[in-house]
Amino acid sequence: MDPFLRLKKYNTKGNLWVYVLMVLRDKPDHGWDFPSAIEKRFGFRPGKITPYRVLYTLELEGLVESTQVERRRIYTITKKGLKELEKVKDFYNNIVRNL
Repeated sequence: MDPFLRLKKYNTKGNLWVYVLMVLRDKPDHGWDFPSAIEKRFGFRPGKITPYRVLYTLELEGLVESTQVERRRIYTITKKGLKELEKVKDFYNNIVRNL
């Protein structure tokens, strides 16, 4: 695989949790909307099931929380999730500064 394509893959689908948290930072949402929300905002589309696996892990780690609203599970980013996003931002800013 081309080095740039590999970099792009690992920084998008390989780290989907970052994009999920960024979507949730704007507003609570349910899993079904994540593929289209990520595609619209970031230009790539994850699979339909993958965001659910990511959300499950994020919830176990305390980065998101969920509540049942009618027949949908609505996810919200937690304070811990917001702190984790700040770490991500600092990490990428450092990389960009050093390029």
